[in-house]
Amino acid sequence: MNLEQHLNEITGKAYGKSIGACTHIQLYASILQLVKERAAQVPAITGQKKVYYISMEFLIGKLLSNNLINLGIYEELKEILAANGKSLAEIEDIEPEPSLGNGGLGRLAACFLDSIASLGLPGDGIGLNYHFGLFKQVFKNHLQNAERNEWIEKFSWLCPTGTKFDVCFGDRKVTSVLYDIDVIGYENGVNKLHLFDLESVDERLVKKGITFDKTAVDKNLTLFLYPDDSDEAGNLLRIYQEYFMVCNGAQLILKEMKEKGQDLHRMNDYVAIQINDTHPTLVIPELIRILTEQEGFTMDEAISVVSKTCAYTNHTILAEALEKWPLAYLEEVVPQLVPIIKELDKRIKAQYKDAKVQIIDRKKTVHMAHIDIHYGYSVNGVAAIHTEILKDTELNHFYKIYPEKFNNKTNGITFRRWLLSCNRELAAFLTETIGDGYKKNADELQKLLAKKDDQAVLDKLADIKQGKKEALAAYIKENEGVEIDVNSIFDIQIKRLHEYKRQQMNALYIIHKYLEIKDGKKPSTPITFLFGAKAAPAYVIAQDIIHLILVLSEIVNNDPDVSPYMKVVMVENYNVTYAEKLIPACDISEQISLASKEASGTGNMKFMLNGAVTLGTSDGANVEIHELVGDDNIYIFGEKSDTVIKHYKKADYVSRDYYEKSTVIKEAVDFIVGKQALKVGKKENLQRLYNELLNKDWFMTLLDLEDYIKTKDQAFADYEDRQKWKKMMLVNIAKAGFFSSDRTIAEYNRDIWKLR
Repeated sequence: MNLEQHLNEITGKAYGKSIGACTHIQLYASILQLVKERAAQVPAITGQKKVYYISMEFLIGKLLSNNLINLGIYEELKEILAANGKSLAEIEDIEPEPSLGNGGLGRLAACFLDSIASLGLPGDGIGLNYHFGLFKQVFKNHLQNAERNEWIEKFSWLCPTGTKFDVCFGDRKVTSVLYDIDVIGYENGVNKLHLFDLESVDERLVKKGITFDKTAVDKNLTLFLYPDDSDEAGNLLRIYQEYFMVCNGAQLILKEMKEKGQDLHRMNDYVAIQINDTHPTLVIPELIRILTEQEGFTMDEAISVVSKTCAYTNHTILAEALEKWPLAYLEEVVPQLVPIIKELDKRIKAQYKDAKVQIIDRKKTVHMAHIDIHYGYSVNGVAAIHTEILKDTELNHFYKIYPEKFNNKTNGITFRRWLLSCNRELAAFLTETIGDGYKKNADELQKLLAKKDDQAVLDKLADIKQGKKEALAAYIKENEGVEIDVNSIFDIQIKRLHEYKRQQMNALYIIHKYLEIKDGKKPSTPITFLFGAKAAPAYVIAQDIIHLILVLSEIVNNDPDVSPYMKVVMVENYNVTYAEKLIPACDISEQISLASKEASGTGNMKFMLNGAVTLGTSDGANVEIHELVGDDNIYIFGEKSDTVIKHYKKADYVSRDYYEKSTVIKEAVDFIVGKQALKVGKKENLQRLYNELLNKDWFMTLLDLEDYIKTKDQAFADYEDRQKWKKMMLVNIAKAGFFSSDRTIAEYNRDIWKLR
């Protein structure tokens, strides 16, 4: 049956209508069913060994266009709908975005699942089915407000499986239900994303905003991702959630092994478990518990096979992000695991006297990453500089013990979503110019370098960028009610709101530029500063930074002297859907984290692929982007990571010294609590942020501010040379192939999983 007949059959059965007579909502539901039926005809990917990628987050984004592309039917369906007077783009807008992740960690997991399937490797994701996810961000009075983010509808990619497991905690037992989402490889087979839900979950528990009873665990476990952990109940709930995920995951893995008749004593021959950050760490003691209590293993046998099965990805250099829990919390939530964790700790203490590598420290705190490193067979960082910092400093004590376990796997992104789907015009032009081999072998993008002096190619790249800027401007006007100049420079910073990512430094630059314009120094080309970010509800300073940006947007955008030359826009409820509009439209990509603090970043890769030029520090994957594109095609500023690390070691950085020595810095910082800002904003929030910058500034904003201003001004000046800038765009696109998640996953498989 051809595609049009298939769709007509579905619409006829469901609504008694032809394609052309259906509403957009009816067509969305029908196409969703069509994709599910087509996916069911694609063979499941099988093999002797399978990877299970366990992650607290899977920021998968809308799936309709991605699945149509991977099934190879996007263009055909688009034409069929157009012939029937319908727009696929308008139908795609109806789809809600699954709220299953927060930031880079979850987006990476989604890209990895896509690449695992596209490379034809057997591998499934394991996570939780959050009903309201992180939260929906709403701005009121220049402040972030959090509301529940409802996304699960009658028509959904979630497929109930009928699989249920019991999960026992210290004080209660709950039952899970399993939903699967198909992960369709690009012109390849199908894997699964397994999402566990709580059978007794009760959405009515959520009252005003996102507040709910954190102690009602048998009703709240799968309501929210990362519930507020600023109190003991929140901390305990995090552990309940994490154990719920890994207990279900462990049961599913063992169930599938038994169904295939595989020997549990040889688990590592059949299974690799990738622990994505420390949240799933408890899968290690949980598997040991099940094998010893239910499968007749000795403790030695269970520890041995689990240690050869589990691998750990470290995503952070921030000490506070390496999870550690009071032993008393684990005794309350998962008492059945405590004897095993104590046994694992006892074995390490018998071997190593260094307190820094022990699992349970003197304060009776359990270090999750230490379990992963001792009782896993691989530890990987996610960018070259990140892995070296881990080996040299943060995890040096472990590296000395297990040098053979440590390896680097620089992150990547799936080109299916971040080029073929979100920038179809650029993808089509690349295919026309260099062929379509790059869709499966991203290194072929380098063929574009041969066109570096081809004026027609350069002009076309600029035309595509301009079209994307116009599309973004229309989208922002519709969603934010703000008009932006499509001929301005689009300077974009979109990522989680955290002090180490230094949105506050970008805000200080905006203040500096505002004051310059007021003094009559006007930029040749107007500039639009765009932000997208959510701050964790309990992260007060991050909320204050959002407040400052929103205050600045009101001041700047309503000032008749300044608004013709610059605008500031912070988009509301930034998510994957918004990113797919922002990234193709970007001219300058802000990657300004404090050197040594960003593990990798993946937004930097998406921007580069779509022809933006990076303005960044020597941090994370910026280092590798710099190496690939060369000095002339990137803007690097700020102190290097070794200098920053020395400042922390000596505790000799004093932000007030920089403030007092520089009139530029002083002027920008003082503006935060000046009359103009206080007239628009709230004194409590602005004063607190001002005090933080002046008296603490833990992530050294003022250290790099003057160099940031100088380098950013240079980037804006260089933009005026349109020919030079077009070549920079081309080089960035051509060199982006290294950052394909297909390359990353091929390396994971070659060095860690060894799937067959």
